[in-house]
Order: sequence, then C-alpha cells, then structure tokens
Amino acid sequence: MISSKKKITKAERLRLLQEEEERRLKEEEEARQKFEKEEQERLETQRIEKEKWRQLEKKDLERRSEELEELSLLECCFPEAERLKRETRALAQWKHYLQCDGSPDPSIAQEMNTFISLWEEETNETFEQVIEKSKLVLSLIEKLKLILLETPSCDLESRTIAQHQGSILRLQELLSQKVDVATELLLREASTLADLDSGNMEKIIQDENVTLYVWANLKKNPRYRSVKFSETQIGFEIPRILATSDVALRLLHTRYDHVTPLYPNTITKEDHVPTAVKHFKEEEHTEKAVTEDKVFAEENTTNQAAESQSRQETELSFVQEEEPNTEALENIDAYYQEEENSKGPRHELEMRLLSEVVSAAQLRLVENSVDFPHTNEEKEVDLCHFSTLGGVYHLDILELPPQCKPVKGWVLVEIRQEGLQRFTYPPETTEEPDPENAFPPIEVTLEVRENVIFFEDPKVIRWDAEGKIWKTDGISEVFYSREDRLISFCLDTLGPVTLIQDAHINMPYRSWELRPLGVNRVLMTVTSLFTELQIHIKENLCMLASVKLRSQDHLSHLEGKWMTPIPFILAMKEAGLNVFPSVYSHFYVVVNNKVPLVEMKAYRQMALLSSAFAFSWSKWNMVCNSTRVVFRVKEALAEAAEDRLWSLLMFNGDRAQMLKIREDSEMFSEALQEETEFHSTLYHMVKDFASAEAMERVRHSNCQFIDSVCHMLLSTRVLSYS
Repeated sequence: MISSKKKITKAERLRLLQEEEERRLKEEEEARQKFEKEEQERLETQRIEKEKWRQLEKKDLERRSEELEELSLLECCFPEAERLKRETRALAQWKHYLQCDGSPDPSIAQEMNTFISLWEEETNETFEQVIEKSKLVLSLIEKLKLILLETPSCDLESRTIAQHQGSILRLQELLSQKVDVATELLLREASTLADLDSGNMEKIIQDENVTLYVWANLKKNPRYRSVKFSETQIGFEIPRILATSDVALRLLHTRYDHVTPLYPNTITKEDHVPTAVKHFKEEEHTEKAVTEDKVFAEENTTNQAAESQSRQETELSFVQEEEPNTEALENIDAYYQEEENSKGPRHELEMRLLSEVVSAAQLRLVENSVDFPHTNEEKEVDLCHFSTLGGVYHLDILELPPQCKPVKGWVLVEIRQEGLQRFTYPPETTEEPDPENAFPPIEVTLEVRENVIFFEDPKVIRWDAEGKIWKTDGISEVFYSREDRLISFCLDTLGPVTLIQDAHINMPYRSWELRPLGVNRVLMTVTSLFTELQIHIKENLCMLASVKLRSQDHLSHLEGKWMTPIPFILAMKEAGLNVFPSVYSHFYVVVNNKVPLVEMKAYRQMALLSSAFAFSWSKWNMVCNSTRVVFRVKEALAEAAEDRLWSLLMFNGDRAQMLKIREDSEMFSEALQEETEFHSTLYHMVKDFASAEAMERVRHSNCQFIDSVCHMLLSTRVLSYS
C-alpha cells in the first residue's frame, strides 16, 4: 500500500501564517496590557508608599520639638552626674584635709612641692624603706593621672595641667634616684651577705609593686657564667669579662612604667569652650558694666562678696585657689553660695553649661585623629600601635662599690661622691684582639607577670636613653614559654626592657551585647577573635565579670573588683584586655567609622534605655554608610524577655526607624516595619512597643548609672569597631 503526503496549497499556507501573526500580536497585546497594569500597580504602590512616607515624615516633624524637649529633660541626667562627680572630688579633698595623715593633696602644687623637697633631703634609706615610701608615691602619681583624665578640660588650665605633669615626672625621677641610692647601700654590704657556697652575694626583695634581684660578683670566678636567682629560672648568662670583674647585676622589675614619656595633653581649655561658658562670661561682663554706674550698688556687692569669700575660706580652707574666680564654673559655684535664694535662671545656666561640657567631653571620646602618628627613627616602636604590658625590667651592670670593713669594732666604709655607677658593656675602648667574640650579647631570662594576658607571643623592646624612645634593635634569639611564663633573649647591652602587644589585637569585635540585669544594673559583653569579656555595670561602678580565652574561662585578678569607669579602663588596658580604641586606632583597624555626633547620640540614648532594654550587634551596621547606625533591640524585663524577638533599629542622629528586615535576611533594605512610624529619638521609637513597666524603669534610672553605661559605650565604640 503506497501512502502519499498531502500537499499544502499556497492559500492554506498564507492562512496559517496569518493566524500565527494574529496569535503573536494578541500575545504581545496581552503582555503589553499586563505590563501596563503591573506598572500602574507598581507606580500606585510607589505613590502610596511615598505618600505614606511623606505623612510619616510630616508627623515626625510635627512632634519633633516635643520629643526633643522630652529627651532633653531625660538627658539632664548627664550634667547631674557630672555635678555629683564634682561634689565627690570636693568631698575627697575635704576628707583628705580632715585625715591629717601627713600625705600631700596631689591637686595642690605647694603640698606636692613640699613633699618632694622633704623626701629629697632624706638620705641613706634602705631598699625596704624606699619600697614602703614608694606605695605613697605611686598612689600620688595615680591620683594625679586620674585628675588629668577625669576632670573636664574646661576645668583645667594649661598651667595646672603642666603643674600636675611636672609633679608626676619629679616623683618618677626621684623614686628612681632613691632606688639607686638604696641599691648602693645594699651593695656596700655585699661581702657580709655573701652566700657560703658560691661566695657571691645574692638578694631578692619583693612587694606588690617592685621586685629586686641583685647579684654581686665577689669571687670573680671566670667559670661562673650562669647567674640564676635561687628558686627561680630568672637570671643571666654573662661573658667572661663580667665574670672576672668587680660588678653587680641588678634586675629591678617594676609593675609600673615610669620610663615611657607622658604624652602631653594637647587639648586646652580654649579648644573646647562651650557656648554656655561664653554666654556666662558675656552676662557677667554686662552685669559688671551696669554696676560700675551705680556706686552704692557696687559697694554693697563688694561687701557681700567679701563676706561670702570669708565664709568660703573658713569652710573650704583645704582648697588652694591660686587664681580665684578664673574659671566660669568657679564663678557659678561662688554665686550659688552667695545667693542661695535666687537659683532660677542661674541654675538653668549652670545645668546648660554642664550639659555642654559633658557633651563636648563625650564627643571627644569618639573623635578620630586625622594625622597618622609617625615615628622619627628607624626601629622606633609606635606606641599608638603597640602597648607596653607587665611593667618595666630595669637590667643594669653596676660597678661594685667599696665594701664595708670591720676594724677594731668599727665599720669603715669608703663613700664615693659620684654614687652608684654603671659598668659600660661593651667597653668603649678595648685591647682585645677579637672584640666581636670578646663581648658577646648577654642572655637574659625573665618571668612574665601572671596578671597580664598575652594573646600572642610578646615582643621585647629596649629603652634608648639617648633618644628617649623604645626601640626593637639590639635584641635577638627571643623565645617565650607560655606554660612557664618565661621569656629569654639576648641583649647587646643591658638597659630597661619591656614587653609589648598589639594594642588592637582584640579589634574589631566579632559581636557585642548590652543586657539589663535589674534596676540600674547591666551586663556588657564584648566578643573578639581571642576572648569574650563580660563587664558588669551598676550605678557609677564597673567590674570585670568574666574572661573567656578560646571559649575557656580564665581567672583574672580584676574579677570582683568594682571601680569607677576611668580607673577600670586603665586597669583593663594594663592587664592586656584592651577593648578601648584610641583616637589613632582607625589607622590600624579596618572598621566602619561612624559620624562622631551620630555615634555619640546613639550611645547616650542607649544608655538612657539600658535599664529595661537589651541592645546587640547587627551585621547590617557594616552595610549602611557612616551617617547611620543599625543595631538590635528588645525589651528585657522578667521572663518575658526570652520570648521576645529582636527588632532592628536604624538611627542617624535625628531620626529612628524600625526596619522590616531581620538579621538573617538576604539583602539590606530601609523599608519600614509594618505599623511603625518615624521618631526623632530612640527613646520614643522603643516607647511605641514597650510596656509601661519598662518605660517606668527607664524614667527612674539612676543618673550615675546612665552616665557610666554611656561612658563604657563611648570608650568601647561598639558601633564603629564591630
């Protein structure tokens, strides 16, 4: 059977082509209509969203002044906290005056000068006596440093800053001189203290601040090259020339660092003069001009001022006033003491003044330096990049002084006028045929303090006395035993050495959280690559709650010790737990630096809410630009806190909004969470979803607690360094 394919005619082919064209045109028309409909719907949705956005912005603007006024009332806690700090400082001066224990008031230059002069006149103090006196000296130095750090810059004249820094330097130098004199007295008796086995003298003197190791070479045995202090691994490997010389080796380990120069305080009172101070001075000048035209009123005012001054001298005789009435704040305080019944306008002016003083100080904590810190010499250590830890090891080769000689019941001592002398090694001139082999480096083994945490092997640096800088040259064969906490190295010549660590080793942070523990109590957690720190804050005190190293608990000597914020931060840095960026840190850490004013406002308002709300790190904070911050927040009261979900808030300093996205969303979006609005402050933003109990707790939080939380946030800068 034969089948044949039906042939399509030309007419049928044209018809099929026409039908295909009509179908194509119909599909295109349907697609066009669908696109137009979708576009109209999109534009309508966009229009509705824009209209809704405009309505929200309009509503936000309408209530902005009201919200900012309420926030201003809440933020009165900051000047109030500053006022309490000043009262505390004045009370401390008064208590010191009442004690009459003979110790000087570090804030009074005359008392410090007298104390230093009297101590300079004391002679022949033993090392034990110097150590005992050093406790008071170190306390005075610490108090002077805290005065410079805690007192607002507008309260300190440049002359006062120079006086305090001068007192610190004089105390440090005098303490070093006293240690040298005491060492010389000890070495004069080396022969009477000699060890029966070796014939050489060895002495160890220790307290909580200083450890002294002294070895005197009395036998001069050329085979005695290894000097190890009894029951320790600490010591020296010395060359032959020292083993046969009249020398002594001294290792003085000070837990403090009096070698590194003090950085000058470049911020003077004139750099940051709040406008309220200027207003006060202008007002004072105007009042003076008016009273000059009224002679009787001027005399009356003078009499009142004299009576008030007499009363102040009776009640506050412990306060030194080298230039009375030079500070605006002192004028305000004097005015309040003179006219207690007219506080109204002046009280408002004082609070506005304090508010601007506090705001200026807080803003400086989050400002970044624009100038990179340059080092002047090769091998110089950049102390903005690294921090010294564990104190200073003063390594010295000393010339052995003449020994005491008993003669017929008397003890004869030859006293050299030049005092304790260093032995120059290597010698400046030598007749040795091969100096390179004759004067090899000296091997030193030191013990690292247990109270200091090194996350990496520490680096050894030496002090260059001529250049007054720390340097890395002249040191070789460094080996660190983490288990024994011993570090050994070779030095070309002995001198002060110390250990350093990258100051930014814990930056940037991996995450952070601020969680309330109760009324006026919060727990701040900062997690870095190496450690997790938990800081407990209550009222005006901070405490290290726990330290975890590589997910394991680590016992720190700071745990359980409550301190005010600034001493706490200094103690944390000295322990190697540095989570406090400096003005130069952004040069060494890759971070998303936020606009300082936005960052400061965020921290202030987070601190206001911290009694009842938890805050946490968000990955979206790195995505948005520097003019905005993003973080998570939720109410954290009682058992309901665990069931609540975190909300994402974005804040640019003038507007807060709750974001629709979640932490696990794929893309960042500024879309608003449904049924939420814009607000000018974080306080009013969280108020929309907060319970009455939470807001009640916020409104009744302690001002010192809020100030302490804010200071810790400003110091850690978690929004820029996470």
